[in-house]
Amino acid sequence: MKTPTSPTSPTSSADLVRDYLDAVEREAAALPADRRQELLADLAEHIDVTRAERPHAAPGEILAELGDPRTIAATALAEAGSGGAGVAPGLGGAVPPVRRGKVHPLVPLLMLTLPYLVTTFLPDVPGLALCSGLIRIAGGVLLCTSVHWTPVRKVVGVVLALVAPTVAGIVWRETTVAPAGDTPALVANLVALAVVAGTSAWLWRSRRRA
Repeated sequence: MKTPTSPTSPTSSADLVRDYLDAVEREAAALPADRRQELLADLAEHIDVTRAERPHAAPGEILAELGDPRTIAATALAEAGSGGAGVAPGLGGAVPPVRRGKVHPLVPLLMLTLPYLVTTFLPDVPGLALCSGLIRIAGGVLLCTSVHWTPVRKVVGVVLALVAPTVAGIVWRETTVAPAGDTPALVANLVALAVVAGTSAWLWRSRRRA
């Protein structure tokens, strides 16, 4: 005899969320494709955050708080028709805005990785380090505001691809713990570059597909 799946099991929860988002997508079929995907990404992120904050809450309870898929789609369609940003009814009648996320997910990853690659092999070019740092900070901001990753992945990505290499570089330059010479510095930069590139590759693989 087949054992029934627990209503709170991961598989059951994933099925509930997928069915809910599929229902919203069907009801919002009249929306332009990009706005529909933004709506779905915003709802998925809201569900992820709520489940992380309230791990003991039943998935059905969280979905009920979001509202009926037909109502969500109707609200988004009405907002699209009036030229506003699509919204979805949220907890207690609040209406969290759909995040825009227009930038392609590859852009912030390249902004985090390529400047570090350039400065690793051209460390003595005047002003290059400053420009590289500014571009990498902008890439971190784009990563944090993107709809293509969950909040947890954004935090991990920023820490590994931006904060950790920057702090390590400052410690290397400003303390006496680093061995002298160009070769140790190059090796350290290559290790940091591998961490940045590996993090960017992981983020690319784990992104939400629009």
